[in-house]
Amino acid sequence: MKKALFALLVCPLFAADGPHLFYSKSFPGSAPAYVEITLDHAGNAEYKEDPNDDQPLKFQLGAGDVNEIFGLVDKLGRLNHALESPAKVAFMGMKTFRFESGAEKNEVKFNFSEDADARLLQDWFERIAETEQNLFRLERAVKYDKLGVDKALLIVHAAFNNKRLVAPQQLLPLLDRIAKNETFMHMDRERAAALSDAIRAGK
Repeated sequence: MKKALFALLVCPLFAADGPHLFYSKSFPGSAPAYVEITLDHAGNAEYKEDPNDDQPLKFQLGAGDVNEIFGLVDKLGRLNHALESPAKVAFMGMKTFRFESGAEKNEVKFNFSEDADARLLQDWFERIAETEQNLFRLERAVKYDKLGVDKALLIVHAAFNNKRLVAPQQLLPLLDRIAKNETFMHMDRERAAALSDAIRAGK
């Protein structure tokens, strides 16, 4: 994974003694075929699309989001029991949750779960992954395909309206860059500025 442009968003290393949460999804044939997200209780997060990536995208989640995520982990007994549904369903990717806190370490894998809290927790990580993928898509368009910026912005805007973006503030440097750069189409500059304003306003 190429190093993202958002150097200012690099956050501190995870605290060694605090609770950590790990999520991965392996789904060969999908795009991406693998995602991995780690999160600590201070909100420091990392995203990878390759387990061997030594330059993960680092970003910060707000306290409210972190509390909801770790609250779901507590409801799930800190992931100390199986989550796989006994029902026969199509393969939808192997998901892994791992919780670590001091000497405690619990891990669970599943394809599909009927547990409502597990599905809510999975959705949090799916939305985080979607956010980072939208960021990558927009970044690539800005760098290599100015005509593709419009489509990338529309996808980001739809994700924002559908509440699929987590920590959308990480998109602000790129949106501001588009809004202020006259080499982009006027329509794209206006769209980027409007989305930037909406994110800052929390609307």
